[in-house]
Amino acid sequence: MKENFLTLNQEIAEFCAHNGEEWVVNKYARYFREGSNEYHAWGVPSEKLKMKSTELAAREDLTMEMILNCALSATAATRYEETSLLIAVAEKRLKTLEPQHLQGMGQWFAHGINNWALCDMLCNKVVPAFFLKRIVPLQELESWRNSPLRFQRRAVPVQTIKLLKSTSDYSCFLDLIEPLMTDNERVVHQGLGWFLREAWKKQPQQIASFLLKWKDNSARLIIQYATEKMTSEEKLKYKRSKPS
Repeated sequence: MKENFLTLNQEIAEFCAHNGEEWVVNKYARYFREGSNEYHAWGVPSEKLKMKSTELAAREDLTMEMILNCALSATAATRYEETSLLIAVAEKRLKTLEPQHLQGMGQWFAHGINNWALCDMLCNKVVPAFFLKRIVPLQELESWRNSPLRFQRRAVPVQTIKLLKSTSDYSCFLDLIEPLMTDNERVVHQGLGWFLREAWKKQPQQIASFLLKWKDNSARLIIQYATEKMTSEEKLKYKRSKPS
């Protein structure tokens, strides 16, 4: 098994090195706050990545364990496309997900998921399936919420966006994300604000009460993102109170 995932890791790295284009790196680096330092990429065009992920997913001998172990064997030099390919293949294997795989994916944050794009890709394409399919309870994300890794903490509210259509009672979601409202990382603030904005569109009363509770004690960026789609009059409700 070890030999298999190391071979897979090498195959993916060689594919990316062979197909990388500098213009692709330059095109997308501007979307990252730290530029190319945060977006450490080969520059593989998206259509080639899609073809490679389809090819890998079609292999009958490629298991979810191999995909997980391939990511865990990565080094600090791992680039954007190597991780994104593994996420894309995992998306095509959602029917094979088991409870232990969520823990394995949680470890990816220390082995390649080091920017908002990879974090959000995993949260959009793979992680919500664990909860929508009832493979594990939502409480399993509490360990992610307490992670020292900022993008793993961001993943908690971001993946929850995909769960909003599954219920009309968002209390369990708000309980999950509430400890993050005092987080000190910008990327977490953005994820929280994004989740609250999308939740407000569907259940405005529940989210309004939550925002009123936190408007004076959370980062303003959270409130800014959360109220982005509100009218000017509605936004006034969530201005920070003046000190008495």
